[in-house]
Amino acid sequence: MATGRSAFAPRGYLRCPLVPRRALRSPAVPSSVLGEFVGTLLLILFGNGVVAGVLLSQSKAQNSGWIVITVGWGLAVTVGVFTAVALGAPGELNPAVTFANVILGVRTVPDALAHGAAQMLGAMAGATLVWLHYGPHWARTTEPELVRACFCTAPAIRAPAANVVSEVIGTAALVFAATAILSVAGQGVQPASNLGPLLVGALVWGIGLSLGGTTGYAINPARDLGPRLMHALLPIAGKGPSDWGYAWVPVIGPVLGATLAAFAWQALAA
Repeated sequence: MATGRSAFAPRGYLRCPLVPRRALRSPAVPSSVLGEFVGTLLLILFGNGVVAGVLLSQSKAQNSGWIVITVGWGLAVTVGVFTAVALGAPGELNPAVTFANVILGVRTVPDALAHGAAQMLGAMAGATLVWLHYGPHWARTTEPELVRACFCTAPAIRAPAANVVSEVIGTAALVFAATAILSVAGQGVQPASNLGPLLVGALVWGIGLSLGGTTGYAINPARDLGPRLMHALLPIAGKGPSDWGYAWVPVIGPVLGATLAAFAWQALAA
């Protein structure tokens, strides 16, 4: 990367006004790994939470629609990134972004593996909290596909090649545009240096509105695979199969998209 900065990493760390920064650190877990875990947990809690609110029977938000889901996911990204950064992490929350940063020379492979594992575990924990939060609503929801949609994505039209292309394009747009937003040049036109997470959340909202109608815009392997694992493992009332035949699409597509965006940024912004 031309700026030498990680994608999604704001220029400076945010300060928590209520808790001294020292108290947020764990002696056993590096702060950046802990931050990616907690940030991804909140990403899934808010993101899959809004999906569950819209889809599950007898929820007060039932049938409120796609606009609500896309707004909720945009805010979920903002909350997750702000939290991760406050804990000392870059706020990537996405293994595809983390490994793209290996290509950009920001991360080493072992470092990326540690942070990718934290993101996956955070996604699994967040999905578990969504299950707990909506406890009685699962049994009231008679369509297993709606239950599964509260955890992981599925295509509107099942066409694997086209579905991969959609995930590649969506993730490439995410990584390239987020890197531009958080670059030195991009930050130079911002009113304040800590608006990065808010702008990335707005970017994800835009991706959902513009590109999300085909596959549900996973654009993040942890966002789909972690909750899908929990859908398979948790004793969810009325659940059906976890659709493992599709599970490779929201993993491979985002990885390819993030990789292409990393190479494109290197070529254009060098």
